[in-house]
Amino acid sequence: MSTTRSKDSSGISFTALYTGAVWHRYGLSDEVLATDQGRWLYHLMTPFEAGSKALIGCNLRTFLLQRHLVIDHLIEQAIERGATQVLEIACGMSPRGIRLRDKHPMLHVVEADLPEMATRKAARLLVAGRLGDNHQVMPVDILADSGEQSLESVVERAFDNNAPMIIVTEGLTSYFSLPVISEFWKRLARLMQRRPGSVYLSESYLMPSQPLLRGTLKALGGLLGSVTRSDVSFHFLNDQEAAEHLTVCGFPSVSIHNPADYYDRLPIPESRNDPMVRVIEARS
Repeated sequence: MSTTRSKDSSGISFTALYTGAVWHRYGLSDEVLATDQGRWLYHLMTPFEAGSKALIGCNLRTFLLQRHLVIDHLIEQAIERGATQVLEIACGMSPRGIRLRDKHPMLHVVEADLPEMATRKAARLLVAGRLGDNHQVMPVDILADSGEQSLESVVERAFDNNAPMIIVTEGLTSYFSLPVISEFWKRLARLMQRRPGSVYLSESYLMPSQPLLRGTLKALGGLLGSVTRSDVSFHFLNDQEAAEHLTVCGFPSVSIHNPADYYDRLPIPESRNDPMVRVIEARS
């Protein structure tokens, strides 16, 4: 009997639309992915983002751009090493699939999200003539341990060989408690073991040590959790803790990337202090 646990996508879709608007505003996205709701959210959030930037030297938009561009950089490195297929889970209105297919026409890209968002994304890409055998959108529920929307089923149906994969989850893991998302990581690690050379890319937000900032972020996380009907969590206190936990989940090689290390290499915005966001690179 399936123990699938479904999740309403409308709450997290709220943040996906805002994130998509940020990418579009900064020239990273395609017009086909721009939404009226996203533009409205962008303007609504602008005063709060400006206040955060002035007060603590960074804001959500800074972190979104830092993580997105560092992940893109690591994807390019994986492609240079021979990877030919990409699965982006929780794709939302991410422009990554379009950009990758434009730059690497032979790349096989599958975007996946909860059914409501997957349907919305597929409709926009279809109208733009972007979908085909090598660019697909599929529904996925990372909490499902069986059925067509489970991680294992999506990979089996979308990728018909055992070649290395690039798996991306951007803007997903922080919406789940550490025990819940760790079960997903364990399943993903087992799946990648059957495809040697695969790489998993994600992000994590470190809980700051400053009491005032920590209290503020916990309050904001609780508010965001209420809006998205999810369990918004800061999973790790430092890079070592993050790497050790992913290793325990079954990834034999884990690297933690600080965006600050890429300031002189990538066109990413800088934080006044150490960035809170990190990019996780885990290999099979």
